[in-house]
Amino acid sequence: MVVGVFGSFLPVLPGLSSCWVGLLLLYLTKAVDNNYWLLGITLLLTIIITVLDYIIPAKGTKKFGGSSYGVWGTNIGLIIGILAPIPFGVIIGPFVGALVGEMIYDSTNHKRALKAATGSLLGFLASSFINFVFCIIYFGIFIHTTWEYRNLLF
Repeated sequence: MVVGVFGSFLPVLPGLSSCWVGLLLLYLTKAVDNNYWLLGITLLLTIIITVLDYIIPAKGTKKFGGSSYGVWGTNIGLIIGILAPIPFGVIIGPFVGALVGEMIYDSTNHKRALKAATGSLLGFLASSFINFVFCIIYFGIFIHTTWEYRNLLF
């Protein structure tokens, strides 16, 4: 759970999925009664938010006036940023990708390209914030359940 909370704002670590695995492991113990509804709903939310992590930066690019080149640049930059062994690649990749994409689209309008790249960065920050909020919610559920079953767990 702690790795998940840190992973929600540190791109190197898996965030929300780690928190969900923490919940799953808690509910798989013999001491805690299984709650398939809770696990199912939180899994569905985890999947949706994970997909949104890849969509939100592209939407931020589009919202700030980026073209389809900027959106594609954001997505390609995100993939390269994930795979590249550079610090903060997940942050830098979409920004640079959107900037390069917009410069390919219109190399004379640097201000528009920078604005679209900024939208990509803001989209990434928004998705990180959403991840953090849901990690804290999952952590709260974990703490509550652990406290509720403390006599059987410890």
